[in-house]
Amino acid sequence: MRDVAVIIPTLRRTDSLERALRSVFAQAEALERVSAVVVADNDPEGSAEPLVMRLAADAPVALTYAHAPVPGVATARNVGLAATYAPLIAFLDDDEAASPRWLAALLEAQVQIGADVVFGPIRGRVPANTGWTTDYLEAFFGRTGPAETGLVDEPWGCGNSLMVRATALPGPAPFDTAADQTGGEDDKLFAALSARGGRYGWAADAWVDEFAPPHRATLRYALTRAFAYGQGPSQTAAAARDWPGVARWMAIGVAQAGVWGLASLALFLLRRPSRARAYDRLARGLGKVLWQRGFEPRLYGASLLKSA
Repeated sequence: MRDVAVIIPTLRRTDSLERALRSVFAQAEALERVSAVVVADNDPEGSAEPLVMRLAADAPVALTYAHAPVPGVATARNVGLAATYAPLIAFLDDDEAASPRWLAALLEAQVQIGADVVFGPIRGRVPANTGWTTDYLEAFFGRTGPAETGLVDEPWGCGNSLMVRATALPGPAPFDTAADQTGGEDDKLFAALSARGGRYGWAADAWVDEFAPPHRATLRYALTRAFAYGQGPSQTAAAARDWPGVARWMAIGVAQAGVWGLASLALFLLRRPSRARAYDRLARGLGKVLWQRGFEPRLYGASLLKSA
């Protein structure tokens, strides 16, 4: 039964896209379940199409090209979804490479625990020249969770996930395109799913590697993204007009910024490598406070065209 589609959004990263695609083609245990691998090309110029057409000739499963010419992460995911009717959707990012049992582990976990969304762990990979920030950056681009497969209380991001379409991805365009330039489209999706009583799971063996390109493997980029992550809870509460919730998250942010601001200063004076993690927590705290329009970093969509 071919009931799974793998969707890979991409933007001008054909080398890493090819690596991601070949890692999906190597999913021997689960390949018979895959109805299509969909590449959602977010480049207005359609730069991924020649690669997809070349690989499609010998691909072990159907390889579909879907053009999403308006740059934006939510738009790309919606266009990818529109290209398939599969009831189960696996998301893999174009800078990730799946381990050989990645998809099988996600599918097994979904059956075992019956979650609407299942996430897997990510190993962060960064270039060799990142110096004292290497450990922090590898952790930042990675993702760890429980040692065993099972239900979890909170969601992670869309990269390396399996979703039940009927419950987790309702409607023709479930990702909010208002988040195209700033990201956070998965925060809004999962907040709505949680409100409907959705359940989340963790597949401990569904490993992928995420390879951060040089222009992203910097402390400045990571802290900017950490600030954006910090904005997520406050923005989600504001979108729901939950003003007491906004006030609570802002208060948490003030406390985090105060504690980690002092820790950052001390670790900076001591020149400890662990100061990068303190900066990260400081940035997330500030994000909870400065969540309003005008403070949102532009990390996705059109802003990526210059660096992709």
